[in-house]
Amino acid sequence: MQRGFGDCHVTSRAINTGHVILCCSSSMTARCQHVVAALLLTLGGVLSFPVGSEKRDPVSCGYQSCHPTKPGMLNVHLVPHTHDDVGWLKTVDQYFYGDRNDIQHAGVQYILDSVVDQLLKNPDRRFIYVETAFFYRWWKQQSASMQQTVKQLVNEGRLEFVNGGWCMSDEAASHYSAVIDQMTLGLRFLNETFGACGRPRVAWHIDPFGHAREHASLFSQMGYDGFFFGRLDYQDRDSRRSKKEQELLWRASDSLPAPMADLFTGILPNGYNPPTGFCWDQLCNDAPIRDDPDLEDYNVDDVVQRFLQAANNQAEMYKTNHIIMTMGSDFQYENANLWYKNLDKLILYVNAQQAKGGKVNVLYSTPSCYLQELHRANLTWPLKTDDFFPYADDAHNFWTGYFTSRPALKRYERISNSNLQTCNQLEVLGGAASRKGPFGEGDSQTLRKAMGVAQHHDAVSGTAKQHVTNDYARKLANGWQHCQVLVSNSLASLSGSSAPRVYCDLLNVSVCSLTESSKKFSVTVYNPLARPVTWPIRLPVYGSSYLIKDAKGNSVDSQVLPVSKATREVRRSRGHTANELVFQVQAPPLGYTTYSVSMLQGGASSAASPKRGAPTSIQNKFLQVTFDPDTGLISGLSNLETKQSIKLTQNFYWYNASDGKNSESRQPSGAYIFRPNSTVPFVISRVAKTETVQTSVVQEVRQWFAPWVSQVVRLYADSRALELEWTVGPLPVSDGLGKEVITRLDSSIKTNEMFYTDSNGREILQRRKDFRPTWQLKQSEPIAGNYYPINSRAFIKDDVDQLTVVTDRSQGGGSIQNGSLEIMLHRRLLYDDNRGVGEPLNEVSDIFPEGLVVRGRFLLSLDRPASAADIYRPLGQEEVLQPVLSFTDGDLDANARLEFSGLQAALPPAVHLLTLSQWDADSVLLRLEHQFQISESKLNSQPVTVNLQKLFSTLNVLGVSELNLSANQWKDEVRRLSWTPENEEKPYLKTFQDPSAWEVTLRPMEIRTFLVRVRADASSTEGRRRRQTVTEEVLVPQNTSFSQKSHIKADQMLP
Repeated sequence: MQRGFGDCHVTSRAINTGHVILCCSSSMTARCQHVVAALLLTLGGVLSFPVGSEKRDPVSCGYQSCHPTKPGMLNVHLVPHTHDDVGWLKTVDQYFYGDRNDIQHAGVQYILDSVVDQLLKNPDRRFIYVETAFFYRWWKQQSASMQQTVKQLVNEGRLEFVNGGWCMSDEAASHYSAVIDQMTLGLRFLNETFGACGRPRVAWHIDPFGHAREHASLFSQMGYDGFFFGRLDYQDRDSRRSKKEQELLWRASDSLPAPMADLFTGILPNGYNPPTGFCWDQLCNDAPIRDDPDLEDYNVDDVVQRFLQAANNQAEMYKTNHIIMTMGSDFQYENANLWYKNLDKLILYVNAQQAKGGKVNVLYSTPSCYLQELHRANLTWPLKTDDFFPYADDAHNFWTGYFTSRPALKRYERISNSNLQTCNQLEVLGGAASRKGPFGEGDSQTLRKAMGVAQHHDAVSGTAKQHVTNDYARKLANGWQHCQVLVSNSLASLSGSSAPRVYCDLLNVSVCSLTESSKKFSVTVYNPLARPVTWPIRLPVYGSSYLIKDAKGNSVDSQVLPVSKATREVRRSRGHTANELVFQVQAPPLGYTTYSVSMLQGGASSAASPKRGAPTSIQNKFLQVTFDPDTGLISGLSNLETKQSIKLTQNFYWYNASDGKNSESRQPSGAYIFRPNSTVPFVISRVAKTETVQTSVVQEVRQWFAPWVSQVVRLYADSRALELEWTVGPLPVSDGLGKEVITRLDSSIKTNEMFYTDSNGREILQRRKDFRPTWQLKQSEPIAGNYYPINSRAFIKDDVDQLTVVTDRSQGGGSIQNGSLEIMLHRRLLYDDNRGVGEPLNEVSDIFPEGLVVRGRFLLSLDRPASAADIYRPLGQEEVLQPVLSFTDGDLDANARLEFSGLQAALPPAVHLLTLSQWDADSVLLRLEHQFQISESKLNSQPVTVNLQKLFSTLNVLGVSELNLSANQWKDEVRRLSWTPENEEKPYLKTFQDPSAWEVTLRPMEIRTFLVRVRADASSTEGRRRRQTVTEEVLVPQNTSFSQKSHIKADQMLP
């Protein structure tokens, strides 16, 4: 990649070369000579910067390090590995240190110690490692000499990293933005520590419980050559085995041009375990290879024959003369000598058969080496365009319960993701003062690591033990505490006011100590979106009349409402006020605004009084909602702008969870498995007790269905979406019945047994009842077998109407009847489902000892199908990235800056600012995303161009370099293996030219990642002059990592 200035260039062809080439034209102009001299002076020690040691060890990693294979033989690739859950039965810390072995014998630090020791004893041996969260901890504890030894193992390809994220993320409940962040975190550490040899070539998701198309798309854009996983629906596996289609090409996007989101995908033959009879870990019971012929129990011949039989059986189900065997499992290799001694013997004795005409060749290998051989086979591969949900391991064992399990943790993870993005952004906008300022030292890294752990497939999935789940939440809370200091420092720097700030994290249950006690305070609203937002605020107050002014001094309409009975019950003793102050705020893009709130003394009370019963309808200028006067339930929804109406009813139900005591199957419902006893759920109540509050700001119909189920139907004055705020719990189980609570929307929309869900918050997939696109389904669980993950939205539609539901967390749902959409809200179960967690999903807490209470909300929109995405796409982003509120007691600082935007102008509606985070002292990581799919919007499914130099209001952009999605390779240096689908020509990557060096064009569903060199703009003439002068940046690799690159600003090279 070349980045030049005039006729002088610095070429950094490979990110890991560590050298600089300086060139000028043959005439060597005086200007060019000056620039070269400046470069040499600036680079100083960069040109001779050592990599590891003065004499760099020879590098032969990745595909170059693979053992040779033998044509004409069946080549068996043995892949030694360990699968180390980042929390499950034990906490992350307990797993790392080997604590609480009474729960499970597992100690990751000992695994890594032992593996490194054994790799050094035989250069033929190989090992792969996955979870960077663990490896990072282990690495920090090693001596310099041990670190150098490990680097040599990595450089020689003997220790290889696969996947490389902070964890192996869940694929159903994780949001794409959090997945990208955790992958970037892990891959950056590997890149900085090991350079190119630390960059994984293969994605490896051997344990997640179903596989999302969006994950495959992200992996493709991160530069992975292939993807391997272990869990597949049992019917799908049988079908693929019979047709030899366990290796395929996954086309993971309808919008990105092939092969941009194409990913070669392999389904491992034994999950991620070794073949039966060949497990030689200390946790296993298989006999070792006893190869002394003088001993009575000599078993080499038996082992060889059994292995040859296993290999040949496996080969019958795959297309090439190469097969892969995973030699390891959960937390194995703590005594790696057991494994390697027996694997050495296995390879020796099986290969000895070749002298007798044997046709099997066994070798130590890695997933990337196996993938390389598949690529060399030059075959065509079956094409897949849907996903691998839902997953069942038997007829009555659908893993669709975890889509909803632990709904409180799922919500807290989503809130934490929003908080992390705010923290990242304000670290950039506030500069160094954000990390160390009037409120102390803050950081974003603590929350970033906690969020990385929370993406693990037993964390956000809700499938860990209770004490581990508590630990995940504790880590997120601790990370937010660190970020609060940073956010306060940044806002102090930007506003010029160091007044103490308070954060109220329990506003959803009307708890905030400052607003409950203060007569005068201010609210700072930070908006992490790159467009203005209007957002409702509800604050607990003890007064009945308030004056609110915005940053410009204008009065803001507000109302005081009585706190609902449901809220009083759920907040318990944590708050005591009788009223809530409700008003709407408008916040600028990537910025904050300030509202002052003053209690009015002695005036007439403006508190609204609720009226018993439901109204005939509530409406604003956009929507009308009608109610059945006999039942108090919703009866219809109308869009007043488009003049469309549908019949719509909504109610709450519960499925009786199977206890496993029936003739069909002994499988109970549990943390993983959803198995209702009946296809017809029990209605909680056919009638809702109601009361209504109608004001100029908001209209509410409060519904009570049971002591443990209530809801508020809420319509704000300027909203195009109807809010349904539900409160469920504690679920009663004194009757001995586990309960799985759903809400169901029944409409007049003619759905033809189809509905639609998002994939990890991005692209939409069509779902059809009792149907799988790539194999013939034999349905055995008509409810659980039709449930799919809903990450942020789902909808039903026909040719005229589309009803979209935006969720505030990941949940499971389905469309069991035509015109209906049901979503599971909460689960409380009395039996373990026998998938390893070893305890029933029965959540209680100190606050709710009788059972967990969960509160959440849906946003409903009704629109024409052709324009529905124009509403639900931005609505979904608002729900994921919510404004962060901070409160200051007393009068506003007279000199404080009350409003600020980090952008010169809002981004276009189709463009989402996905990432803005500090990379190093002078650089930020920027991701821009086109958030619309192709053809889903006439208005917004078009390419959009953004000028990066005119993006920020307070930062001069000095230079830009484009990276791959995971920010561990230069974009123009990404080289992926290419694959040919069956019945199609091999696709070739299309390249598009941006309009200019500063203008970047985004096409539907495209995410572009940039490393941006910035300098704070003092809003001076000099600052503006420099922004106009700088035309290009030169990036010089100083070592094998981005963080160590030397950035040479073009304007510094001017004479």
